[in-house]
Amino acid sequence: MARKDIFSQSIAKEFIINTGGEDAIPLIKACQNQKKKFTDEEISKKTKLKITEVRAILNRLHYRGIACYDKKKNNKTGWYSYTWEIKEKRIAELILEEQSEEIKKLEKKLEFEKDYVFFTCKKLCDNVPFEIASEYQFKCPKCGKAMEIVDNKKRIKELKK
Repeated sequence: MARKDIFSQSIAKEFIINTGGEDAIPLIKACQNQKKKFTDEEISKKTKLKITEVRAILNRLHYRGIACYDKKKNNKTGWYSYTWEIKEKRIAELILEEQSEEIKKLEKKLEFEKDYVFFTCKKLCDNVPFEIASEYQFKCPKCGKAMEIVDNKKRIKELKK
């Protein structure tokens, strides 16, 4: 069975762009499915990006563990050379971690919506829990209008979705 390209998934594309920038996609594509590691100069030639842009992208990807390098010192010149590889599995791991965190946030928000009764004014300034609304004697803290109970069943349904 043929291996699926990671960029066939829009979520992966969006994640890479958010992490490494627009030019991270051609950079990763240039390094995909290769048996060897690449120097930043080789990547620059393949992608037609400036060497400084390649290094900046690689460093952003490295920060998230997507790009990894080996460092070797040239004993004649004293300079270091770096060879890079892209860890595609790490992209999937990071996406799953982000989604898991988002699900946890939504679950907390859902519990909060279920556990409290909310009030708001006619202008819909804010939804405030019963405790806060009662402290303000059921008058909106922003506009001073009378507050009424909010039917949050629709919001609960959306959060569950």
